[in-house]
Amino acid sequence: MKTVKIIITLLFVCYNLSILNAQNWNYNNNRIAISFDGNSAPDHQYKWPIGDPDDWGAAAASLAILAKLELQDKLVHCSYNNFIDAPAGPDSENQNKISCDGAISRWNFNAAIFYDVTKQLEEAKTNLASEMILSTAENPLYFIHAGLSEFVYQAVEKAIDMGGLEALKHVKLVSHSGFNENETRRDWHHTWSDILELCGNRIQYHKIIDQNACGNPDVLWCSGKDFSPWYWMRDHKDEGIRFLYKRAQAHATGKADISDAGMLFWLFTGDENGNPEKFKTFLGDGILR
Repeated sequence: MKTVKIIITLLFVCYNLSILNAQNWNYNNNRIAISFDGNSAPDHQYKWPIGDPDDWGAAAASLAILAKLELQDKLVHCSYNNFIDAPAGPDSENQNKISCDGAISRWNFNAAIFYDVTKQLEEAKTNLASEMILSTAENPLYFIHAGLSEFVYQAVEKAIDMGGLEALKHVKLVSHSGFNENETRRDWHHTWSDILELCGNRIQYHKIIDQNACGNPDVLWCSGKDFSPWYWMRDHKDEGIRFLYKRAQAHATGKADISDAGMLFWLFTGDENGNPEKFKTFLGDGILR
């Protein structure tokens, strides 16, 4: 029995070493920015009033991935509810805020770099633009595109107004979703193609496979309404991991969907085919507090 435990421990150590060695797209402890959509308050001017609720669980899971690797200080911008022109809601019903505040309190993220776009649009744009214009070949910014494009368009526009056009050559945008790239909530909103035109194709771009496969519970990051692949989070000894399960449960239509978390998982592991079991192994015994 002792030998079996030693073998299991060694396998786990080897797996974590492989994670550290598999960081993708030349990532090397560089700055990271993320912007989520997933607004909770209904936007009655749009055909789907509620935002994509997968972000409610994915925001918590993404921050857990960073915290597991002790990279909290590399996160320089995190905005959420980034549907432009959508209304704000009360904090008690603001599901993205609940997820982000829970991660901040558990894993010691810097609360000052988190922004609710419905309430802090100018501050959020200025912060993201300021990080963009700091970018150089030696100090790139990795941007995780987990929401619609209009907010990013406005941040890029601001970065250019601040004299940072050439710095945008060192911003690396990761995407997995054609919907996030191309959907517009207002006729005047912009798409990813518009962002490229605005910056003269300077921003670098990498798109991994769509992280949704909701019809197959063992593949990727959405198992439809079958939560059983995620019960290990519900039953985990680490309260922080149990928190992730509760945030996944918050999904407005009852889906187990944290698909946007797959982008950071890919960035750090080189694996664009994450799934519940791989995530379980990645988090292991839990996250240091």
